[in-house]
Amino acid sequence: MKNKRQEIIIELIQNNILTTQDELQEALQNLGFKVTQSTVSRDIKELRIVKSQDKNGIYRYHIASKNNDSLRDKNHFEEMFSKSCVDVVYSMNTVVIKCYAGMASSVCVALDNLFSDLILGSLAGDDTIFAITSGEKASMLLCEKIKKLI
Repeated sequence: MKNKRQEIIIELIQNNILTTQDELQEALQNLGFKVTQSTVSRDIKELRIVKSQDKNGIYRYHIASKNNDSLRDKNHFEEMFSKSCVDVVYSMNTVVIKCYAGMASSVCVALDNLFSDLILGSLAGDDTIFAITSGEKASMLLCEKIKKLI
């Protein structure tokens, strides 16, 4: 069921302009999938779906390329931070990243790809990301790196 749902998500994103998780969830439900927002959020992360501006200036979902090491992907992920993040703070081993509404999931994909060496895990809501690090030093370093991008 998960594999079929994720195949449908890819088709939906490639063939439609979807700009929010709610729109994606509704499209899946219209096709008979019983999904929650958290399921859609997990699928977005697993499929490496990101939001970026299309040729008409609309921020919409698309599938990130599979080559994590390419300069293009790195630049795209860094651009996600610069265009989507508002602020970043930390306390102890927790980093909180504030984003524009609806952008946290996409930025979380970028976070996981750019800073996997500094984070133990991350969780995105609509406009907020929580990233857990190994300690306060790692949190401070992560904040510094993110602040350079935003």
